[in-house]
Amino acid sequence: MPESSSRKTKKTEKVKAEKTPKQPRTTSRVWVAPLMLASWLLGLAWLVVFYVAGQDIPGMRDLGNWNLLVGMGLIALGFVVSTQWV
Repeated sequence: MPESSSRKTKKTEKVKAEKTPKQPRTTSRVWVAPLMLASWLLGLAWLVVFYVAGQDIPGMRDLGNWNLLVGMGLIALGFVVSTQWV
């Protein structure tokens, strides 16, 4: 028994859609590298300032050991952003 023409067009459209592969992105995003480096350096600077003069700075004195979380969080953010760099 022959198939109707509407069934044939649906099958061929579906096959064409499956065969076209998605092209990978070949260029890097411009904002990734500066944000990555800035967050690494800011996190490192935060930790160094906390260890050297943390008790003398009023905002850092109030945070206490949470300063470690802030500094390490900024460094971790840099690593997360680095996964976007191609």
